[in-house]
Amino acid sequence: MELLKENWTGKVREVTIGATPERGGTRTHTVTVGGETGLPFLHFEGEVPNPPRIAMEIWDTSPEEWPEALREPWADVLADPAAWARKCVEKCGADLIMLRLASCDPDRGNTGPAEAQAVVKSVLSAVGVPLIVIGCGDPEKDNEVVPAVGEAAAGENCLIGIAKQENYKSLVATCMVNGHNIIAQSPLDINIAKQLNILITEMGLTPERIVIDPMSGALGYGIEYCYSIMERVRLGSLQGDKMLAMPVIVFVGQEAWRAKEAREPDETAPAWGPQRARGVAWELLTATTLLQAGADIFVMRHPDAALALRRHIDELLMREEGVA
Repeated sequence: MELLKENWTGKVREVTIGATPERGGTRTHTVTVGGETGLPFLHFEGEVPNPPRIAMEIWDTSPEEWPEALREPWADVLADPAAWARKCVEKCGADLIMLRLASCDPDRGNTGPAEAQAVVKSVLSAVGVPLIVIGCGDPEKDNEVVPAVGEAAAGENCLIGIAKQENYKSLVATCMVNGHNIIAQSPLDINIAKQLNILITEMGLTPERIVIDPMSGALGYGIEYCYSIMERVRLGSLQGDKMLAMPVIVFVGQEAWRAKEAREPDETAPAWGPQRARGVAWELLTATTLLQAGADIFVMRHPDAALALRRHIDELLMREEGVA
């Protein structure tokens, strides 16, 4: 029986993160995402030249609010971002490291540009994988700190964020000056996603240096709507919309471990089963759902969830290649 196939006219752009010494950086290798010419894993309709990638999330300060089931695997390195990054690469085979500058938050440590630069340099020295760096989430503080970080990592071709409609200009400027890529975030709105990409390119940053964060929710917390937005982004790119044809990043660990089902301790929810298993399952199922929606970079927190996701991706790619 002949399969019916869609004939897509567009494709997802490729974005390369990291720079090796030959290109002015210090990374041992680069990571390229995007390039798909069809819907996720429908190999008979299009190609997946670059597999989805896993980034492990680390903080520049110990994340005291994380539940114990999530802190436990990293207990020996939570106070040392460089050691944490090394463990992510050695334990999980992380494709990328995602450093969150949480201590810069005015309500946390209110650390400044100098401290942020120092921690970024230490992580770059500790691992050879490409680096993603995002601010604390406070727009005013991020406008102060992230440009300094971009300067400290000049030439490394990092992925920097997070650019929103209200604060994209300073982040785009630092990416242009220091040779980085940018994360463009929109609040679950495909029109805002497209408009933000237009605004960024009008400043002079090429579309090949933009990764979209359409924002996502965890399993049971609006993930269906998130899925539909991501699916529309992929369909738009395949139909030739140049301002939607960017790879997608999703912050899976952040969203999944916000869910009460992942955070509730064993003693207050005995009928739900062990918290550690619940949390890992919540993160993994959130990730596998968004994988089918078309995400390219998965920012994970628990090593067991990350390793299980990698096995799942490998199995899907093997099926595409006709391996049993």
